[in-house]
Amino acid sequence: MAHNDKKDIVFNHLIREKSPYLLQHVENPVDWYPWGDEAFQKAKKEDKPIFLSIGYATCHWCHVMAHESFEDEEVARILNRSFVAIKVDREERPDVDQIYMSVCQALTGQGGWPLSVFLTPEGNPFFAGTYFPKQGRMGMPGFIDLLQRIADAWQAERKKILQGSAEIRRTIRQEAGASGAEGHPTREDLRKAYTQLSRSFDPVWGGFGKAPKFPSSHHLIFLLRWQKRNRDFQAADMVVKTLEAMRRGGIFDHLGFGFHRYSVDERWRVPHFEKMLYDQAMLTMAYVEAYQALGRKDFAETAGEVCRYVLRDMTSPEGGFYSAEDADSEGREGRFYVWTPAEVRKHVGAETGDLFCRFYGITPEGNFEDGLSIPHVSAASEAFAAREKIPLGDLEKTLAGAREKLFREREKRVHPLKDDKILTAWNGLMIAALAKGSGALPDPAFSSAAGKAADFILRRLRTDSGRLQRRYRLGHVAYPGYLDDYAYFIWGLIELYEATFTPRYLAAAMELQQTQIELFWDDSSGGFFMTAKDAEELIARPKDLYDGAVPSGNSVAFLNLLRLAKMCGNPDWEKLADRMIRGFGRAVGDYPMAYTYLMVGLDFFLGPTREIVIAGNPEERTTREMVACVQQAFLPSKILLLRPDGGAGREISSLCPFLEAMKPGKGGACVYICEGYSCKTPIASLTELQTVLA
Repeated sequence: MAHNDKKDIVFNHLIREKSPYLLQHVENPVDWYPWGDEAFQKAKKEDKPIFLSIGYATCHWCHVMAHESFEDEEVARILNRSFVAIKVDREERPDVDQIYMSVCQALTGQGGWPLSVFLTPEGNPFFAGTYFPKQGRMGMPGFIDLLQRIADAWQAERKKILQGSAEIRRTIRQEAGASGAEGHPTREDLRKAYTQLSRSFDPVWGGFGKAPKFPSSHHLIFLLRWQKRNRDFQAADMVVKTLEAMRRGGIFDHLGFGFHRYSVDERWRVPHFEKMLYDQAMLTMAYVEAYQALGRKDFAETAGEVCRYVLRDMTSPEGGFYSAEDADSEGREGRFYVWTPAEVRKHVGAETGDLFCRFYGITPEGNFEDGLSIPHVSAASEAFAAREKIPLGDLEKTLAGAREKLFREREKRVHPLKDDKILTAWNGLMIAALAKGSGALPDPAFSSAAGKAADFILRRLRTDSGRLQRRYRLGHVAYPGYLDDYAYFIWGLIELYEATFTPRYLAAAMELQQTQIELFWDDSSGGFFMTAKDAEELIARPKDLYDGAVPSGNSVAFLNLLRLAKMCGNPDWEKLADRMIRGFGRAVGDYPMAYTYLMVGLDFFLGPTREIVIAGNPEERTTREMVACVQQAFLPSKILLLRPDGGAGREISSLCPFLEAMKPGKGGACVYICEGYSCKTPIASLTELQTVLA
């Protein structure tokens, strides 16, 4: 442990780290080590088991366990005496997290964070769980008792522990390397995914399954494609009900915008208050696509609000996007976001305050803890205005003014912790969302922010050899990129090209796609490993397909390959995508609802796809109108390229050689549309383009 004479504070071995999560534990009496050789060598030298604790900076129950146990001298004495304690930020080391989370799920049937795993000095797990209270309660074992029992067993039952850990390691390695029989996914797999979603759909409150409810944006993105392919309005109804309910519920921040992580109740009223960048990105895309597909302007407004929250509160001066905001402030979850009627009236006046409280469900008894209320909308504005006998325009103006005043007052409160590390993967998602939103909504500020973030990643998180790095914070870059860093960032670059038609973004996407194939491709059974071929050797090399809180790297990579193959005319990438979907066929066939973003890719794979090339001067009005027509339409199976004349035309043609022959017509811009491996007559008028796209 390091000692600081000035402050008389003793620091543990996390003092050299940059992760906000690890630094939260730097003053713990527990002698934490970061993941690395130093900790494992100490465990071997001293013949001690390892206690591995995995979490992240904005995790509420991680804070609880830290306060109860890791800040406690009694717990620290036991850990320091009998174990080597390692702390890992799951967002910096998703490979470590995934391996040991799979162990926890296999041993206990569940998982979550904080993740608590006991290992041999060689890294083999033998016991796992999540949160443990210091003293046992409500059927949960106490952490102190657990540490004592494991320390005793390490001395008295070593052989049994080692045998068990070796067996767990064999099982995890087998599962990580397993490749089922190849399948040939078809439209029937899309239908099965839709059927499973419809069975789990909540027809009253929207969403899927019971409480707690997660946004699961990729479910909605898939359903929009199913609706378009099959003219299935029930699928559209599921999307609409879910998006409406989330926007009205407490899961949405009605004052500052953005979405909280999930809802603990079925009505979306009481959220877990942390805000994750990846949720903002995925939900923005869901709302944008629902606006494109269904024409709902309120969905466009919500997407814009989420983007403005990210640009205001989650964007670094350099242009990258921060990772998350905590649920807790002043030692309490949600304190930053909740109100009493008296607080509201104090800041906006009695009459307006009472109206605001009625509209947003802020009551004397409260809907949260200690008589506090989470703002939510219980009735549509039109119905509320009619009930209150207020013109709708007056109501909306009054509420907007009150929200602005309360937001300014809320800014004076103690803010939750901001996890200000910049992750390549999550930035890729947000770049994709902003780029998609910039054309559809439209708002050039969004594509500008997306471009600035992409330039930041390319400048600061891409090495001279062309490889991506995982994390940036305070000028410090760390960890070789994982599959999701490549897949998500390539996705962002593709969307950014289609929003701005800047060739260097498409060029970067193509270069990184080739690098990803070289580093992560599984020659034996297809698909991509999570870690590069030269990455640190762990007890297994994971390959993930499950679309959880975010789509898996493989699901995103599958669609990236298909889109880039069409955009640059590379049949080799189409062949790799075909190998992927056949290799994953068996897993998909069993339960495609668990792979809904892969189903999004399958929808594109099955076609028909449209390759749309607009040839014309981007400064001319007709060209801009044609571009807007395509960008604002819901065309999930299209790729879009702009072929200008001159040097810019030669630049994009060098990346996509088939564009060389596609030039503007004598009268100006024209549109080339190819579908089903055949090309149509070029379109020279906006009216004709609108008709064809419809």
